[in-house]
Amino acid sequence: MLRFGILGAGRIGNVHARAIANSGRATVSYIADAMPEAATKLAGIVSAKTQSVEEIIAAPDVDAILIATPTDTHADLIEQAARAGKAILCEKPVSLSVERIEQCLKVVENAGVPLMIGFHRRYDPNFAFLEKRLRAGEIGDPEIITITCRDPSAPPVSYIERSGGLYRDMMIHDFDMARFLLGGDEIVTVHALGGVMTDPEIGKAGDIDTAAVHMQTASGKIVVITNSRRATYGHDQRIEVHGSKGLLRAANIHDTTVELANENGWTEDKIPFSFVERYQLAYTAEIHKFLDFLEKGEAPRASGHDGLMAQKLAEAASESLRTRQVVQLS
Repeated sequence: MLRFGILGAGRIGNVHARAIANSGRATVSYIADAMPEAATKLAGIVSAKTQSVEEIIAAPDVDAILIATPTDTHADLIEQAARAGKAILCEKPVSLSVERIEQCLKVVENAGVPLMIGFHRRYDPNFAFLEKRLRAGEIGDPEIITITCRDPSAPPVSYIERSGGLYRDMMIHDFDMARFLLGGDEIVTVHALGGVMTDPEIGKAGDIDTAAVHMQTASGKIVVITNSRRATYGHDQRIEVHGSKGLLRAANIHDTTVELANENGWTEDKIPFSFVERYQLAYTAEIHKFLDFLEKGEAPRASGHDGLMAQKLAEAASESLRTRQVVQLS
């Protein structure tokens, strides 16, 4: 079995550690976290030991490093793990800087180690099946892609202050999903709108909480993405692709499929409020795809290059918001 060292024992580190421990194909050997009590607690759950980051990266009984630490540590940790000859699965993004990502990917390439980026939505069963049917040509040529992502509530302002902003932190998943669905037809123009509508403290921190981005590919395909840090009804995650021969749509997942119809109208069950709950199957599938990548040599569904391209779109959106102009990408 492949042996993992996990860096970061926060919410997402917990999700990945449990998925690895339950996979039947790998084990968690060590866990590190800036808060030792968090690492100790998670280690007890998955039958692992605690060590420092440096000790885990250097450990001979660790085959792969999973990075779930704060964003501003990702690139440095990827490079350290690559130089140590470890396979790497890193949460998005690699860095908040395109230039830093490019430097990091050169280190990985020179080391010759496997790297996969944690864009978990590519592994969501519904989104993945939509992409498969799209590639099969069921709706002809895609013409308009519409992606909706709304969180039930915003993270703490202390998180937002170091997140890089909504485009780099939240919408980056949607930038990646757009590229996943476009299948190689790269985006060349980006026009972003944004505002502060849910919490003035987010604006004081220099960020926005409500956004829309319009993008277009060289061939003319259009992508529309909307994000909000507030959705009173749950974690709203939808995709629609309109094509020359029809439409594919992935709707929200409800707690049950039970619906009620009476004199008050037609109602259905609520949708999840937690992204962990909403994407539990996606995180599990992501770990198995990473193991397939290492064991069978299958290409990763989300590579370091994909991380770089999503970051380029996030930076273009940030520039468009700042200048109030359409940004052209080479």
